[in-house]
Amino acid sequence: MTAPTLDSRPGIAEGFRLQWESAQDCHVLLYPEGMVKLNQSAGEILKRCDGQSDVRAIVLDLEECFDTTGLGKEVLAFLEIALAQRWVVLK
Repeated sequence: MTAPTLDSRPGIAEGFRLQWESAQDCHVLLYPEGMVKLNQSAGEILKRCDGQSDVRAIVLDLEECFDTTGLGKEVLAFLEIALAQRWVVLK
């Protein structure tokens, strides 16, 4: 498995669907066998994983949206977990 970099273009893996679940009041990843309930940070990162935007652009968008800086390491760390779980693929 290749580790994500700022140039990677993550996308939601085939078989998974990201959606807002109002009953859970959070984003969830749906897959044939069940559902993964996501915390706010995970949901915000994954909803930007469109397979077109690179991680650098995702980080910049998150930093702008939440008026902060220095999120690169945290985003990359989460994407490593998401890759290990096979929630995302790198394009």
